Amino acid sequence: MRRKIVAGNWKMNKTVDEAVDLVRSLKEKLAQGPVDDVDVVVCPPFVDLVPVRDVIAGSKIGLGAQNMYWEDAGAYTGEISAGMLLSAGCSYVILGHSERRQYFGETNATVNKRLKKAFAAGLTPIMCVGERLEQRQAGITQAVVEIQVREGLADITADQAKQMIIAYEPVWAIGTGVNATPEQAQEVHRFIRELLAKMFGEDTAEAVRIQYGGSVKPDNAAELMSQPDVDGALVGGASLKAESFYEIVRAASQRS
Repeated sequence: MRRKIVAGNWKMNKTVDEAVDLVRSLKEKLAQGPVDDVDVVVCPPFVDLVPVRDVIAGSKIGLGAQNMYWEDAGAYTGEISAGMLLSAGCSYVILGHSERRQYFGETNATVNKRLKKAFAAGLTPIMCVGERLEQRQAGITQAVVEIQVREGLADITADQAKQMIIAYEPVWAIGTGVNATPEQAQEVHRFIRELLAKMFGEDTAEAVRIQYGGSVKPDNAAELMSQPDVDGALVGGASLKAESFYEIVRAASQRS
């Protein structure tokens, strides 16, 4: 059975002091259990990474970043490298989030470059895919997701793919309060897993964890994550409060 993973994408939220307060509270709640069968990750803004790392030291909370560049160093003002993330304590990095694609021009090709660098550095990438509302309404969800997966994973080996996480985030559900139904989520997750089997083989497809993201809340998390191919959640707004994020982690736990 694949181990569930719940990651919080804080986006552009939380000052250093606010970030420290949040993870302190989350750390205390997670210590109450019973959630030791779930991987828990927080992905703060870059300026919060080191202070958050210091608070979660010794806990089972993993640290992730929200993006990274594919070069090691150089004249790339405003960018951050894999080595910088490692030195800040990161184990995970989110790549290809729809907001990065929408607002900052990221493409499947640039996601692929970032993915390769993440693997080379030993970071676990969380690669985001998902369709816009008009694409779902046009009935091309699977076609859109297939292109994102195939191009994002171009020249990636099966062994590398086994180590990564894919997050299916329908763009129309991100920050809107409208989430995909459990059946809709399962349908696309199953499609992604079948696609991975074609690309890398059954063993790899069964090993890859596929998260759902898009207006995940404590009151819908359990039903979403009860689906056979939904292996956790990439949580946005609900990860900004310790209580709601903890409840989503509990929903993911087989022991809750």
